[in-house]
Amino acid sequence: MSRDRDRGQSTVELAVALPFIVILFLLIVQVGLVVRDHLLVVHGTREAVRAAAVALTDRHGAAVFGAQRAGPLDPERLRVIEEVLPGGDRVRVRIDYSSATDLPLVGVLLPDIGLSADAVMRLETPEGSAR
Repeated sequence: MSRDRDRGQSTVELAVALPFIVILFLLIVQVGLVVRDHLLVVHGTREAVRAAAVALTDRHGAAVFGAQRAGPLDPERLRVIEEVLPGGDRVRVRIDYSSATDLPLVGVLLPDIGLSADAVMRLETPEGSAR
């Protein structure tokens, strides 16, 4: 008699646990996407500072171009800040990026995550090497 009452128990337990398992899986995937975006931001910063360091004229344009070609980051969520440091022989580039958390279920729970990276490189143009 007790076996008849236990029929379907594992199905009910699975039905109760499955939403939590799915949300946990989506959360893990979202964390992986944010980590990927962070790595792309760091790589984009390196590319941008390199492009700015070798640019002869428009350093900011070169930095933006270098950041955009470095990886598949959304240009509308990307902000590039370039500045020549005091002394005039080094350039700093900072990239700020808003990583979208738009996976189903998880995107509603988490706000977009702000990522940033900066890098400094010696200028390799005549103006930077003259000092």
